[in-house]
Amino acid sequence: MLTKPEHLRNWFAPFECEMTECSIDLRVGGDYHIVFVGRDGTECSFRGTYLELVRPIRIVGTWRFDGWPDVEAVESFDLSESDGVTTLTKTWTFADEAGRAHMERFDGQESSFDKLERLLSSIRRPEPGAD
Repeated sequence: MLTKPEHLRNWFAPFECEMTECSIDLRVGGDYHIVFVGRDGTECSFRGTYLELVRPIRIVGTWRFDGWPDVEAVESFDLSESDGVTTLTKTWTFADEAGRAHMERFDGQESSFDKLERLLSSIRRPEPGAD
């Protein structure tokens, strides 16, 4: 769900936005580029370079939103499993407080992760013996 365009297209774009581009070169030094468009036509473009990959538990890369050219971060996704439950922890490390302040004003990430949770719930495998 985190590394393949065909999966990201189903949840990454927040609210009612539509993903129009998703390219992923999943290797250390490889780049990604994601673009989505809102109902009002506003385009949002995100890009970065992968810095660390520990399959299947960790992805670290740079993060840049083209709409905020002076804001950069390092973004990490860490997956852990306990008693059959997988937990995703996402961390952003911004270069400065001003960059972090930009992200505190937007709830698009929450909307996207709500979509991911619904998607995962819809494809969850039934328990053995369940109808």
